[in-house]
Amino acid sequence: MQIINAIGRRKTSIARVYIKPGKGDIIVNNRELKQYFLSEIHQTTVKQPLTSVKAENQYDVTINVEGGGVKGQAEAVRLGIARALVEANGENKASLKKDGLLTRDSRMVERKKYGRRKARRRFQFSKR
Repeated sequence: MQIINAIGRRKTSIARVYIKPGKGDIIVNNRELKQYFLSEIHQTTVKQPLTSVKAENQYDVTINVEGGGVKGQAEAVRLGIARALVEANGENKASLKKDGLLTRDSRMVERKKYGRRKARRRFQFSKR
């Protein structure tokens, strides 16, 4: 039995994904998927790559995720699962790429600059 691992990132979240042939269990940080991601939207986001290649009940997925918020973590897990599925079977790449699941969303929060209130917002100018 071969364990395949991949990494997914989104914003400041990093997900380490391990897949192996099994019956479809998804464990996130030693908890069930429904206990970790309470929102139905985030659960479907995580399962998206598996449903795209029709492999919902073929792999057991174990995930370690840290950093960021819930949505960023869910999207990091989605990318990690998609990359692991491509590594498991190269034929999955076409359908995952078509659905846009292999693209790394590189948008990050811009850092705050000195002399400003936020990253770009300046302090209010007063002439007098």
